[in-house]
Amino acid sequence: MLERLDELARELADVEARLSDPDVYADQARSADLARRHKELEAIVSRAEELRSRTDDLATAREMLAEAEPDEKEMMRDEVAETEADIARLTAEIRLLLLPRDPNDDRNVIVEVRGAEGGEEANLFARDLFEMYKAWAAHKGWPLTVMEADASPMGGFESVTFQVRGDGAWAHFKHEGGPHRVQRVPVTESQGRIHTSSATVTVLPEADEVDVKIDPNDLQVDVYRSSGPGGQSVNTTDSAVRITHKPTGLVVSMQDEKSQLQNKEKALRVLRSRLLRAEQERAEAEASEARRSQTGGGGRSEKIRTYNFKENRVSDHRIGLTLYKLDKVLAGDLDDVSDALVADEQTRRLTETGA
Repeated sequence: MLERLDELARELADVEARLSDPDVYADQARSADLARRHKELEAIVSRAEELRSRTDDLATAREMLAEAEPDEKEMMRDEVAETEADIARLTAEIRLLLLPRDPNDDRNVIVEVRGAEGGEEANLFARDLFEMYKAWAAHKGWPLTVMEADASPMGGFESVTFQVRGDGAWAHFKHEGGPHRVQRVPVTESQGRIHTSSATVTVLPEADEVDVKIDPNDLQVDVYRSSGPGGQSVNTTDSAVRITHKPTGLVVSMQDEKSQLQNKEKALRVLRSRLLRAEQERAEAEASEARRSQTGGGGRSEKIRTYNFKENRVSDHRIGLTLYKLDKVLAGDLDDVSDALVADEQTRRLTETGA
């Protein structure tokens, strides 16, 4: 690992030199790539320097312990223990930073939440999930923009699509993809019986035009009149857009904007993101066992997480985590769940790579 750290220190010096080059500074794309790499390398190299310093401190502390008077030994033992703890922490942090980066880490996130099994109760739960993510994003400082919302008769969402921007958004939101199950007494239930319903969450890395090239000849673009909330243009102009990607059969519809052009641009952004994720999953499946898609069938028996209102309980079934703070989680306090999922992923990756 030390040899690798020396290589990265040399790379950091090279990146810093290139960032000061006027020709590089004038190239925004190249400059942005180098700036991102500089941020990654600086985090590793700074910890490596601290690790070397604490390693020297440990050698000194051990020498002093060996030569210490009896009344000083306890203090020196504490110094040795504290230094050893720092070395262990820094080593663990460096190992995590040396793991291959997720190629989507710098991308914005597009999230789609849909009511699945349970009729109108599933749609109401989809709205609850959206409100949870909205509050969580606000807490984390990630701007959230609704791209498309298809409201249900009782105020839920048959589907809602939104974008989340910000450092770390993908690393956390990607673990939200899958079927979510709710157990509660629906507002439509007259006899107080608990029902089980579900909603699905799909998380996509937002793709740029340079990431996914789409042949216009592969697209079927249909326009139609919007329905539902949307202003004066609703039901008066053909502003809604439906795009079908003929090679894959993927269909994306947008109608929230008054402009047909704006709806088309939004639909293309979502389509590019779906195509990018499909290609990434295909590549991942070739390198490992094919995994089930995030949403599964959306059935109540398929779930990544359960929200039980009677017990104020939320359980993430992937890591066996149960918290009795459902009210706080739905209010946007999702960090305990999300951080545990991120830590679990990091542990698995460290095990897989033998780091």
